[in-house]
Amino acid sequence: MTDAAELRDRTQELLTAHPPARLSPPPSTEGPAGPPPSSATIDRLDFLKARFDAGLAWVHYPEGLGGLGAPRSLQAVVDAELESAGAPDNDPRRIGIGLGMAAPTILGFGTEEQKRRFLRPLWVGEEVWCQLFSEPGAGSDLAALGTRAVREGDSWVVNGQKVWTSSAHVARWAILIARTDADVPKHRGITYFICDMTDPGVEVRPLRQITGEAEFNEVFLTDVRIPDSHRLGEIGDGWRVAQTTLMNERVSIGGMRIPREGGMIGPVSKTWRERPELRTHDLHQRLLTLWVEAEVARLTGERLRQQLVAGQPGPEGSGLKLAFARLNQEISGLEVELLGEEGLLYDDWTMRRPELVDFTGREAGYRYLRSKGNSIEGGTSEVLLNIVAERVLGLPAEPRTDKDVAWKDLAR
Repeated sequence: MTDAAELRDRTQELLTAHPPARLSPPPSTEGPAGPPPSSATIDRLDFLKARFDAGLAWVHYPEGLGGLGAPRSLQAVVDAELESAGAPDNDPRRIGIGLGMAAPTILGFGTEEQKRRFLRPLWVGEEVWCQLFSEPGAGSDLAALGTRAVREGDSWVVNGQKVWTSSAHVARWAILIARTDADVPKHRGITYFICDMTDPGVEVRPLRQITGEAEFNEVFLTDVRIPDSHRLGEIGDGWRVAQTTLMNERVSIGGMRIPREGGMIGPVSKTWRERPELRTHDLHQRLLTLWVEAEVARLTGERLRQQLVAGQPGPEGSGLKLAFARLNQEISGLEVELLGEEGLLYDDWTMRRPELVDFTGREAGYRYLRSKGNSIEGGTSEVLLNIVAERVLGLPAEPRTDKDVAWKDLAR
């Protein structure tokens, strides 16, 4: 059994072979290129690949797949050693869908060939992933999806439309669920695939949001061919596979590790301290309440991550994601009230195509508008309330009249 001491030794061996002081910076996307790195410089990507191969990417994964089969809790030992040495990370916010959703699903249901093909370039950031789940007619009721996949020999031909797809405009791969049998109830007859976003039948169109940017996309799939070797899980068992993705997604959204006063509560607390002329008694009481609730949510997230050491995420992650959405919206609303007219402004109202969203690095007006999407993305708050009620609190399930009706016979 790998212990903390062994992990520290392995991490030091990695740092000795790839000293962070000699690492080249990531390539710039703006301005002229700088001087070429010297022959003694170690490439950042090479360092990340070496870390993966040493089993220090996610230590609880199996050997050969970026891990050592160690307890998940020991990842903190590796991360602390690397952070102290100034080593680069894999830019987890940029590849969050791959790390938080695709990777655990591939690990749980993929073949050995799939795991070895996809996990390493996913973790080091060579390949960005997106999620093709929601549809215009099947958002909150995801199981009602209508995108069809028809078997033709060793391939599947996929036709349909997906929506609200973050990072589709930069993604190399997508996790996709499609209907493969319309003669069974909606939760059956769904199959889970890995889709090549460079296929000529994949069309990505931007969706302009209330913030002015186009972080989300709609994706049209026209005769997209997916080899059966890119299927995850059994045919017709896609809903069960998708539950692994969804549970991990909600933990990754609502249970991110942040410091005290991290996230949305940080900027408004800073403004309160630095701008005493804006304070009122009413706002003070509301800020105190939200500060406490944000800290409770942060500590609850720490507890949930400790529980993950013992197994896969459960429905409790839905509760955290609920709290995340509500707190972000209430905190950003308070900040706009605190700043008055100043809080309504922000400096970049253009159709940007960002790879990722920065909630805290922008103005209050942006945070206020962008947080409105938090109660939709990753599962709507209404759906998550049902999950918490039924699977956490044990309350009776809502009546479902379509449970045993074939998908083709459902009213749409």
